[in-house]
Order: sequence, then C-alpha cells, then structure tokens
Amino acid sequence: MSAEPLWRPDPKQVARSHLNHFTTAVQAAHGYRGDGYGALHHWSVTEPANFWQALADYAGIDFHERAAAVLTDGERFPGARWFAGATLNFAEHLLRHRDDRLAIIRVLEDGSELTLTHAQLYARVARFATVLQDAGVTPGTRVAGWLPNTEAAVIAMLATTALGGVWSSCSPDFGTDGALDRFGQIEPKVLIACDGYSYAGKTHPLQRKVDTVTAQISSIDTVIWVPILGTLRPGDLDFETLSTADGTPPPLSFASRQFNDPLYIMYSSGTTGVPKCIVHGVGGTLLQHQKEHLLHTDLHRDDRLFFFTTCGWMMWNWLVSALGCGSAVVLYDGSPFHPGPDRLLTLAQQHQITHFGVSAKYLSALQNEGLRPVATHDLSAVRQLLSTGSPLTAEGFDYVYDAFPPRIQLVSMSGGTDILSCFVLGHPMAPIYRGEIPAAGLGMAVEVWADNGERLIGEKGELVCTTPFPSCPLGFWNDEGGERFRKAYFTQFPGTWAQGDFAEETANAGFVIHGRSDAVLNPGGVRIGTAEIYRQVEQFDAVLDAVCVGHDQNGDVRVALFLVLRDGVVLDEALVAALKAQIRSGASPRHVPAIVRAVPDIPRTRSGKIAELAVRDAIHGRAVRNTSALANPEALTHFSPAML
Repeated sequence: MSAEPLWRPDPKQVARSHLNHFTTAVQAAHGYRGDGYGALHHWSVTEPANFWQALADYAGIDFHERAAAVLTDGERFPGARWFAGATLNFAEHLLRHRDDRLAIIRVLEDGSELTLTHAQLYARVARFATVLQDAGVTPGTRVAGWLPNTEAAVIAMLATTALGGVWSSCSPDFGTDGALDRFGQIEPKVLIACDGYSYAGKTHPLQRKVDTVTAQISSIDTVIWVPILGTLRPGDLDFETLSTADGTPPPLSFASRQFNDPLYIMYSSGTTGVPKCIVHGVGGTLLQHQKEHLLHTDLHRDDRLFFFTTCGWMMWNWLVSALGCGSAVVLYDGSPFHPGPDRLLTLAQQHQITHFGVSAKYLSALQNEGLRPVATHDLSAVRQLLSTGSPLTAEGFDYVYDAFPPRIQLVSMSGGTDILSCFVLGHPMAPIYRGEIPAAGLGMAVEVWADNGERLIGEKGELVCTTPFPSCPLGFWNDEGGERFRKAYFTQFPGTWAQGDFAEETANAGFVIHGRSDAVLNPGGVRIGTAEIYRQVEQFDAVLDAVCVGHDQNGDVRVALFLVLRDGVVLDEALVAALKAQIRSGASPRHVPAIVRAVPDIPRTRSGKIAELAVRDAIHGRAVRNTSALANPEALTHFSPAML
C-alpha cells in the first residue's frame, strides 16, 4: 500500500461537513472531548447508547413515542434490544421534505427522463397508499415488487411502508425460479410487477413469467402492473393511473411501527439452497442509512446521489434512503454501456451528480476501454466516487486518480445484504490511500481476526463486528427460535458477528477486502449463489453432477461451471449454449457461467456436500486445506489453473 495518500480532504469541505457538525453536537450534549475520527469512532462503540441517540437527534428522526431505553441487554449479541418502546414510520422520514426541490431524476436506457419534486413524490405516494389500503395492506402485510429501477419502485415501497407494510423486491431479469424462490417464501399479498424491461437495446417481456409466478403463490390476490413497455392487457391494474394524484392528494396517515418491527425482507445469495429471507427492522435500517448518508457520505440538500443498481441489490434500498436527507436520487435503468461505454459518465455530466456510485467491475471496464473521463466529460459537480459490489484493487485506485479529476474523493465501501449497510466505508475527513477502504463505520466495532479470535493488524483474516449494532437483522423469515440466523453469523466466533469476508486492517486504520471467505460468487460485483445455478443444470439429463465456483481474473470474478456428463455425452457448443440459455432464463443473466468444462468427478464431503471451496482453491493453484473431510479427495486432481 502507498505510504502517501492519493487524496487529502479539503479543509473547507471538512468544516462544512455533517461529520464536523455532528462532532460539535456530541461535544455539547455528551461532554465528548476526543480529537479526530479515530477518537470519535472509539466513543461511538464504547458508548453506543449515547452515540445512536445523538445520531437520531442529529438526523431529525421523528419518533411517535420515545424509547424507554436506547440499548437493553447490550452484552447479548445477538439479542441486544435497541430503542425498546420507540415508535416511528420509515416512509414518514423519507417524505419529510415536501417542497419543490427535486427528489427523483429517473432516466431510462432510451434516454427518456422523468423528474419528481419532494412535493410531487409525496402526492403520488399518498395516492398509491390508498390503493394498497383498499387491497388489504395493513401493518405487517408483505408487498413484493418485481420491478426495474424507476420511480414506480420508490413510490410503491414508500406507500407500502407508510402503511406499516413490509417491502421486498427483485429485478425483472430474475427468472421464474428466482422469483418463486424469494417471493414464495414470504407470501406477499400484493405483487407490483412490470410488463417488461429494456437492456442493451433489447426489450424483454415479463408478463408470462409474472403470470406463472402468481399462479403458484396463492397468497397473491392483487397484481398491479407498471407499463414499462406499454403492453398492458385489458383488465390489468395500471400503476400509472392508480398512483397519479389529481388535485390535492388524499391525506396520508403514517402507521406507527415499533423500532424493531419488520421493514424490508432481503435475500441471501442462495449458496446452499433457496435464498435465506433476511428481515431488517424499521428503526435500525433508518438510523444506519441516515448515519452513512449524513456522516460518512456527507449528503446535503443540494446534492444528487446516483448508484448503478437494480431493485434486487441492497444498494437500491441504500440509495433511496437518501431522500431522508432531502437530497435528490438519480435512478437509471438499463445497461451501463449502451449505447456506449460512457453512458453513465454522460449521465453524471448531464444531471450534475455529486455522488457517483458504481461497481469496481464498472471502473475496470472503463479502464479496459481506455476511457479517461477527465479529458472527455465535465464532472465538476462530482465530489465523491463510490465503489462497492466487489473489492476495488490497488490498480483500480491508480486508474481513478489518473483518469478522473484528482479532486474527487474515491471511496470504496463494503458491507452487505446481511446488514443492509456498510461495515467499512469512507468519511469526509479521511485521506485516501491506495487500495484501502478508509475506516470502520461509526458505531461498528469492526476488526479482523485470526481463526483463534486474535485481532490482526496488517495480516489477512476474518472481518468481524464485536458488539451489537441497530441494523443487525431481526432474523430470517420463518426461522422460529433463530437457529439458522445464529448459525449463519455467530457460529465461528460466538458473541461476535463474522461477515464471511477475507480482510486486512491496515496501519492507517483502513481496511482491504480480499474477497469472500465462503463460496458466494461475485461476477461484476453482484453476489449470486451457486444453488440457483445448480437448479437449472439439474434439468439436463446429460449432466450427472456439477460444481460452480468463482474464478478470479483481472480484479473480477468469472463464474466457472464444471460438469460430470453421462457416458457418451460430449460437451459440445450446442450443449453449452443450451445450458447457458436455461441458466439465463431460469436464474438471471448474471448467473450465466463464463467457463464451462467437463470433468470425470467432483469432490464431495463425507456428508455428501459439494466441496466448492476446495475446487475454488484448486483452480487458483492454492493448497486445499482439510482434504481429510473429503470422501473422494482424488477428484481434486481434475482441477487446476491449466484447465482454464
């Protein structure tokens, strides 16, 4: 890592930052006397009740009822209780600015645009909330969205949560199996779906897939259609008509929800089966997002936040929460490289985006295209370039500070769907060092541990969080007693959250994420699970067995699929094409493998599980640990870097 920073903060920006103002506020209210971010972070994790209450006050959270205590049973993890007795409404905070400043700028791939002010957004949410109320949505009711990243998804989510309902969504490129695996578990009452979507210049109808899914989920009794392609059928309920307010909008009464009531249901990547349904709470999500937007990302009312995401990724939820700061959010749906590789750069220029969020894979693609935006685009409005989805390499940092205006603060971030937020990210006072994420988030006691629980500095180990935090999930859906939830995060180090990231804490108090320490795939910075691929491959009689792993190459991850075929079957181009088509249709385009190879055998554990991690190590030329756990360790001889 570089000894000298690539970027240093502007003292004027630091002075006007929310982080600076917040520090002054806690000094006055709590007698805090520390100096610098490190001291503030230490205070935030050693006095968590004071920190999170101070944050709620600074963010202007309007509690309907105040908490009896900010933190109860703080020594239990999991099991700590935050803001017990407090009530609030998530949508109410995001809709608190009801003026004529821009709230949403929506751009589609074909260039069509729509804008909504905060007042107009409130009116449309109020109108659509009456529709959902008439459809039977009450506190706790699940509403699902199968939608592109447009204003419709934002309006539908806000209307749902205003009524106290629980929102869950996936993107329209998911196949029927992917949607069923998710929505089938949570049994939504209402489904809001699009008639299709456009990507890379092609249209993709969705109505037949939606009909298939709704026929198999008996809980869905209302389907509302968003007419992206304009192909609604007679009798279809039209979202645009139902959500457009004429004249004065109907009154919107925000349902009071307990701080720890469900808000969102997110989904794990489905590595070992159908995706786990991760339940996130109302208050914890709101507090954590406001902390990250205000104190870490430094969003102000005049700012415009963009993140290239879909409604199936947690960054969509993170993006939309910026409305609570009064900022504008920029929504884009389509290919980031259509009609050309500079599509998003042009978007940033045209709409004066101040916080430009993309994936590490996107930056790598720009570099491979030889683009230098500093010479081709006016990015004078951009203050921060945010990167997440997969680790940004040190070479990626070099590219950004060569190809983008050097005054831009490059902030790599890492967290996950598991916590719907970040463990490590940036802040306005942080210098940027090559290859490093600047800091642990406030209120997050993040460390890197060896297998024996010893803290590591300058060495690789497991990323952990040692104390409770409000955005810890409420649990998994239909996990009575919480056994599966505890097994997922608290088995490796009891009483401590283990994220499953292979990481390193640096001498600068920053972090480097070296990748996942489990078998989750991460092509293009989008986490996907192997089980969803296996389900599609199993439909081929020609295939006896399969293993799917990630292959690291040039800072990205390629999906590699290895097959055991029936006797006499040849892995020819036709079979490969058929496999890829099925995976694309049944799962999503992101699940399609870049590499397909035939092998005579696949290693399994003694309990019969596919040894994905062993295969991944073998194809990278790494020594495979614990081969004694394998029933057929000789199968590993069929996997090596040479076969790729």
